[in-house]
Amino acid sequence: MLLLGGTYEARMLAERIAREPDLEGLVSLAGRTNAPLSHDLPLRIGGFGGVEGLIHYLTESKISHVIDATHPFAATISLNAQKACDFLGLPFLTFTRRPWRPIPGDRWIEVQDMAAAITALGVAPQRVFLGVGRQAATNFRDAPQHSYLLRIIDPPRDRELPLACEIIVGRGPFALEDELALFQEHKINVVVSKNSGGAIGYTKIVAARQLGLEVIMINPPKYESKFIAYDYDAAMKFLAV
Repeated sequence: MLLLGGTYEARMLAERIAREPDLEGLVSLAGRTNAPLSHDLPLRIGGFGGVEGLIHYLTESKISHVIDATHPFAATISLNAQKACDFLGLPFLTFTRRPWRPIPGDRWIEVQDMAAAITALGVAPQRVFLGVGRQAATNFRDAPQHSYLLRIIDPPRDRELPLACEIIVGRGPFALEDELALFQEHKINVVVSKNSGGAIGYTKIVAARQLGLEVIMINPPKYESKFIAYDYDAAMKFLAV
């Protein structure tokens, strides 16, 4: 089987699969971080070359099942994988997180893309925490009046800064008390976040709630998947068929 990874959940699923003597598989990562975390299955790093390249890879590698456990915003590889599996008639599963939902105390503005998030920030200068990743942060160059704090996994190299901003480097999960201290220390008054779902990144949303901060929540891209699982047992049952 081929596990398209890049998330904490993919690593945990790989651990489950590796314990099964009747299952053989590998994990594919896009290679966007300098030092990817280890997995309990063999790793391949890099892209496939679109749908045609993925069809060729699946055929040559004699893959029988594909699980897409990529980030909810990794729409391109998810769509390409589903198309390739449909073409070859391979079983395909989307293994993902349930999206976050606002609860009493949350001050969310829900938007569909980065452009709408920038519009929602408004014209008046604000102190903004960007929880959108390095690549998406470049969109906020269109709103230079705001002061940004961006957290990324890898230290930026020269000429790699996505926009004029203050950068902190860190890899989650982050404790709630640390997120509270971060927002207070940097005088954050609005949080921009992708609705990535799951537990790993949720503490920043809880911190914003406790501090009464506005959250501009970007919903994930929508695409239809025939089979979706939200828990590990369901994913393992998919591999047993």
